[in-house]
Amino acid sequence: MTGVPLLLVHPGDHGVAVYARELASAIRERSDEVRTVDPPALTSLAAGTAVHAHFTDRLWGDSPEEASSTFGALARRLRISVTLHDLPQESDGERNLPRRRRAYALVAAAATGVTVNSEHERALLQEEGVWTGPATAIPLPVELQADAVEQSSDGSLGVLGYFYPGKGHDEAAQAAATAGMTRMTVLGRASDGHAADLDAFVRRAADLGVEVEVTGWLDDREIARRGRAVAVPVIAHRHISASGSLASWIGWGRRPVAVRNRYIDEMAMLRPGTLSPVDATDLAEAVRRAVEVPRITWHGLARLPLSRADVADAYLRVWERGQR
Repeated sequence: MTGVPLLLVHPGDHGVAVYARELASAIRERSDEVRTVDPPALTSLAAGTAVHAHFTDRLWGDSPEEASSTFGALARRLRISVTLHDLPQESDGERNLPRRRRAYALVAAAATGVTVNSEHERALLQEEGVWTGPATAIPLPVELQADAVEQSSDGSLGVLGYFYPGKGHDEAAQAAATAGMTRMTVLGRASDGHAADLDAFVRRAADLGVEVEVTGWLDDREIARRGRAVAVPVIAHRHISASGSLASWIGWGRRPVAVRNRYIDEMAMLRPGTLSPVDATDLAEAVRRAVEVPRITWHGLARLPLSRADVADAYLRVWERGQR
């Protein structure tokens, strides 16, 4: 097989770093030609070495400008293809949106190949003026766990993943209150720099009569256990390009109530029966129905399209073709 690059893997618990490591492991299982490299080792690579990286600005620098500058410097010496995550969009706000647009445009232009994680993101590239050239869409995988079966509920509404403004926690808390629920579980911790925002959210939820438990970081086994225990899993992001949280819910056997947008509709078509898409105005009513009929929060499927091995094969096919 020709054209298989080194796979850049970052340390830490950032979702993109975790996904890059998991995907690299899956790709290595499919091809013995694949090797990984960590960021400090990049400087010792020979000029022109082919590398594949995963890029989100928060993983590559303290600002969009620093992140794109770091990537660009490497791309001038190495042949780097890239999977883009957390694409710029309107919910970034007036200040950050143009900065992130410029950063992602610089990265896409410097890369030897561009991949995204959904058709929704491929459309965003053009809509946000980031990249008008070719790009490959390879959806995030879902690994269905063996114990993904219906079990007893802890009575709470659950939102999964790092807390940050726009993740949909306020919308979920309001829906819980309207539906008569009094407990909410935030499965995760505050994203870096957003601890005060999380504290403020907990107070706002309390004002609605909803008590919030923040679990903090949990290992894979414990977060899966807690995710299977919540009464109603909810996805209500305002800023969404591709969602690892959605993939986790489905892998645990859950069928989350998900506020509709282009990405949610795409994933509902990709894996029929694994989501309960609703309009934002209908979120509270959907939560109420899920409380009344708990079985609809479980998909009960034994097989799902696009496992981690399937996604690994998709990347290998792209590199075999030498596709940009």
